[in-house]
Amino acid sequence: MDSTPPSHKGHRYPVEIISHCVWLCHRFPPSFREVEELLLGRGVFVSYETVRRWCARFGQAYASALRRRRPRPGDKWHLDEVFVRISGARKYLWRAVDQDGNVLDTLMQNRRDKAAARRLFRGLLKRTSAVPRVVITDKLRSYGAAHREVMPSVEPRQSKYLNNRAENSHQPTRQRERAMKGFRSVGGAQRFLSAFNGIPPHFRPRRHLMPATAHRTEMSIRFAIWDQITGAADQPTTA
Repeated sequence: MDSTPPSHKGHRYPVEIISHCVWLCHRFPPSFREVEELLLGRGVFVSYETVRRWCARFGQAYASALRRRRPRPGDKWHLDEVFVRISGARKYLWRAVDQDGNVLDTLMQNRRDKAAARRLFRGLLKRTSAVPRVVITDKLRSYGAAHREVMPSVEPRQSKYLNNRAENSHQPTRQRERAMKGFRSVGGAQRFLSAFNGIPPHFRPRRHLMPATAHRTEMSIRFAIWDQITGAADQPTTA
């Protein structure tokens, strides 16, 4: 596992500020201008455009490092797609999660035909390096056609009542889409969602299943991991 944090060479702000801005923008729904104001309240002068560049430059790198630390996905995958309007055109956001709700992959595409479903299946197998036991989808015929071609040995299940796991996974994306007043381009949406689906889940340790003391301990561990993968833990402390 490559644990080397991304290089911050050439950036005049310390790693702690950069990683904190990326964390704020992906964990919560503030705008870049609101993050600028939050930092100003702490005496840090950073423009909103700088915050935007930091998120574009480091968001995906941080998310990829967190994904490499995840355990292997479950053997039951839920797939679903929703439409997203970008510049007035209808696009389709495909998503795959396992039985625990962990996002396996998201893919923005122009269509929801067999070719689009096949691309999703092949990307999932490549990204996870795993083959599921069961794939659960809705009754869109494109899933069945692509499934028979790409993973015929996997058990398919098609039902609109069994796929709530994937449908609920779309909710954070919808909330962020509204906060951002929509996505500007397909490429921009894909880049943002690739980081967005990797960073916030790291800070959601299923709070409802643990007492407060265990939750605080778990969050301390997760913040320590965040400092490690961003490089903030390697910075010298000042007295």
